[in-house]
Amino acid sequence: QQRGRKYNLFLKRRLRIDKRHQSKDSIFFRDGVRRIDFVLSYVDDLNKEWEKKLERRKEFESNLQKAGLELETEDKKESEDGKIYFVKIHAPWEVLITYAEVLNIKVPIKENDIPSMVENPLDCMLAPLRLPEKVMHPEPDYFTAPFSKDKQELYLINDESTFFSPSMRNRIVNYILTRCPYGTEEGKKKFGIKRLLNNGTYSAAYPLHDCQYWKKANDPNCDSERYTLYMEWARFLRFYKEQPLDLIRKYYGEKIGIYFAWLGFYTEMLFLAAVVGLICFLYGLFTMDENMSSKEICDPAIGGEIIMCPLCDRECDYWRLNTTCESSEYSHLFDNVATLFFAIFMGIWVTLFLEFWKRRQARLKYEWDLVDFEEEQQQLQLRPEYEAKCTQKKKNPVTQEMEPYLPITSQAVRFCISGTTVLFWVSLIIASMIAVIVYRLAVYAAFASLMENAQTLQPISGLLTPQLATSVTASCLNFVIIMILNFLYERIAIWITDMEIPRTHMEYENRLTMKMFLFQFVNYYSSCFYVAFFKGKFVGYPGAYTYMFNRWRNEECDPAGCLIELTTQLTIVMAGKQIWGNIQEAIVPWICNWWGRRKARSNPENLYSRWEQDHDLQTFGALGLFYEYLEMVIQFGFITLFVASFPLAPLLALMNNILEIRVDSWKLTTQYRRPVAAKAHSIGVWQEILNGMAILSVVTNAFIVAFTSDMIPRLVYYYAYSENEDSPMSGYINNSLSVFQISDFPDRNKPKLNPEDFVICRYRDYRYPPDHERKYLHSMQFWHILAAKLAFIIIMEHVVFIVKFFVAWMIPDVPADVKAKIKREKYLTQKILHEYELEKLKERLCQGDKRATEKEFIATEGRMELSRAI
Repeated sequence: QQRGRKYNLFLKRRLRIDKRHQSKDSIFFRDGVRRIDFVLSYVDDLNKEWEKKLERRKEFESNLQKAGLELETEDKKESEDGKIYFVKIHAPWEVLITYAEVLNIKVPIKENDIPSMVENPLDCMLAPLRLPEKVMHPEPDYFTAPFSKDKQELYLINDESTFFSPSMRNRIVNYILTRCPYGTEEGKKKFGIKRLLNNGTYSAAYPLHDCQYWKKANDPNCDSERYTLYMEWARFLRFYKEQPLDLIRKYYGEKIGIYFAWLGFYTEMLFLAAVVGLICFLYGLFTMDENMSSKEICDPAIGGEIIMCPLCDRECDYWRLNTTCESSEYSHLFDNVATLFFAIFMGIWVTLFLEFWKRRQARLKYEWDLVDFEEEQQQLQLRPEYEAKCTQKKKNPVTQEMEPYLPITSQAVRFCISGTTVLFWVSLIIASMIAVIVYRLAVYAAFASLMENAQTLQPISGLLTPQLATSVTASCLNFVIIMILNFLYERIAIWITDMEIPRTHMEYENRLTMKMFLFQFVNYYSSCFYVAFFKGKFVGYPGAYTYMFNRWRNEECDPAGCLIELTTQLTIVMAGKQIWGNIQEAIVPWICNWWGRRKARSNPENLYSRWEQDHDLQTFGALGLFYEYLEMVIQFGFITLFVASFPLAPLLALMNNILEIRVDSWKLTTQYRRPVAAKAHSIGVWQEILNGMAILSVVTNAFIVAFTSDMIPRLVYYYAYSENEDSPMSGYINNSLSVFQISDFPDRNKPKLNPEDFVICRYRDYRYPPDHERKYLHSMQFWHILAAKLAFIIIMEHVVFIVKFFVAWMIPDVPADVKAKIKREKYLTQKILHEYELEKLKERLCQGDKRATEKEFIATEGRMELSRAI
């Protein structure tokens, strides 16, 4: 009996294999002719909602067929696990041309006759970076015009089955799916595949990849573009090659294409910033031995004889300045003259990047037929959720048609709730940052006490000073808190944006972007702002220290400055985010897919169909690109806002981005279902965010150079207070440390032990000594330095802003040749359309059509002449 069961199972599998032998990896219906444009899947689970879901599916699929779509269902017995039904959807020619007109899709009318750009003399040198021409430009360049059903003979329709690309087809089908009704519930009309996915009626909805990524499709009618993308783009060994942007756009749509174009351009521009940053770092490395400040700190006769005041109350002891010898040497790597040059350079670099990107974007808009896209965007992308939730209607003043709208009172209430929620979460971040500061203050004394040994005044272990130990552990703790808050806030931001019911898709994305960016900005940068602009600035002085919450004494900077701590903070948060991001993006989807496909490996490949293979992949959601942009924009902030403290930041970003491009392309090509194609003519609101950060970066870097680094105090000493003409910087350390008389310590601050009976100790500030009549008040040098810092900020900001605006004015947003091509294409397109209308009018006149009058003919000819003149 058991043998009989096995034999029956074998026969069943054999029959399935024979049935699908011709189409195991096919993207066509069973007839092998009609292309599968979309797939819906569902599990027929017998729970209490079963009948309701069945009714919804019947109604929905019936309405899809009424809309002209053709359906073919694969029974669950045919699926790999025997549980999932698959509904395959095909859009016939009549549906495609109807909705191509609705969606204003541009199609070819004539091959482009404008000569290509003059060859670059460097092309021969760049040949190793190039991809084959067929990969870079998979289609000829055409003049295009919006599709119209009445003018089909005008377009270059060679084959109806391939005239609309697969990405156009899935975009059209998705448009129908998102607006197709499926019944009335609770007195409200329900529609859209998104609702059906949310309530479990369907488990997935997706367009198909055209083949497996590791081998070409067996069907000669399939272009195997996924395989080409994987071989030429998605493998890390191709990291030095250019990206096939036209093929990416053809396969995934313009929205994903523009993201990879921006990411590639950003990475190219980072190369220049990385080279200059590396040169500045090497300058600091090679001049480390010439740094007079660290020489004096390390000199036993100078730094070894300077007794510093305790770093914490009661528990900490006096210490000698030369215990910070190594950290002062390494701080010179980032705190030197090159820091100023690099800060100014990056202010100009960011302007060049943004201006040249505008030019690159303008070229892509022309090449990808997106020049007139803005008008379409507003008309076509009304969100189905908005239409469903807004029951009231009013007349549109432009179209004079009734359309849904949200009353102003409802909008105001929703915005108030949204604003309050965002404010609460931003306050939560600030509270967490204060908690980290309290941690720093609380453990600082513990680290200082632990690192003291029996020989208290001898040099302590190398670089591991109490300041550095506190900074590293606090940075790691801060990074963990950042990740946790990010995870929670992402869901809150989506919820409150949904609650606002934005009208269009663009409006939805812009609102979500601003909420997420505001949160991420505060979350990622608050700790860096604290170290850069607050730490060590409000310390007080021995005997009159300032305390947080009247309990924890505020932190002091290292005698060599706070810049090295800012560098540490920046490195940990930036590197940690990039490593964690790559783990999330690459390893997690791979593990999920491996786990999902583990059962399929035990079955013959013949039983694992194309729609099942794609079903087992991860979903690239509507917000997939949003997170990619957010990650890169946060990185952009790290390399611009705080770059004066870490010249190697652009180099780290460059290495990450080279990996990022290949990781993003690999996961999109191999680990995710094919996303629905979407149009975009720019990077959207991210452009404005980048512009804002570029302006803010000039201010932050000016403040970092002035207040966080030691450059201005050194320059003031060099020009105004130095007494040694042969070595102007000698004596700087002694000059920068004030004197405190130990007997003036109150009991709260006084160390428990003073084994060597020291009389005075030194601290980092510019104050009068104890024997001066203005005892412990700020000295005149302090005010000179403060004035110099403020003057430097004003001068640096004005110089950089003037150069930035001059560069922006000098570089036009649209290249001259692109402007000429746009005008030429508009002229030729109008000419072709007018000639077509004239021919049709002539035909009507010849056929004796009474409606085609001679005046109409003259008017049409006159319009052509006027068009030529314009």
